[in-house]
Amino acid sequence: MIALNIDEMKPFTSKLFVGEVFDRFLIKEASITTFNTFTIEGTIRPGYYTEDEKEALNLGELSTWAMMKPFCFSLIKGKRLPKSFKIVMQLPKDDTERFLSERQISLQSSEVKGLYMNIRYEDDRLTCVTGSSVSVFTMDKTLDLEWDQEVKAFLKQNQIVYLEE
Repeated sequence: MIALNIDEMKPFTSKLFVGEVFDRFLIKEASITTFNTFTIEGTIRPGYYTEDEKEALNLGELSTWAMMKPFCFSLIKGKRLPKSFKIVMQLPKDDTERFLSERQISLQSSEVKGLYMNIRYEDDRLTCVTGSSVSVFTMDKTLDLEWDQEVKAFLKQNQIVYLEE
């Protein structure tokens, strides 16, 4: 787990709320505070979509950022900055499997509950904190170290300037 300070907030938030850079990520949860606090839990409710709709939209258990972004953007747009926001993004399952395979990490994909990017804005400070969750006990930190490197590479590839704390 590492914390990365995002220096250039405007380009980052533009890529987050307007661009497509983060669209493939799943949303575990989001919280946006403006005149009220709005909380979003990213789990798609069973029965809301038909099986055909779920297949056509390629939906799993969680909503994608592409689906949630317009709602979140509508909460923050305007003349005033939000007081804060927190967005917990999760790497999709197929990307997690590919990541484990490419990095030759000994864990099975079924043992990895999630690889996360926690994006937080508060007190005029924007940070991205990495995280992982596994269902087995392990002393091996390879998963965490590799995920940290992957997130830094992702940010660099997308021309997002950061400083590591």
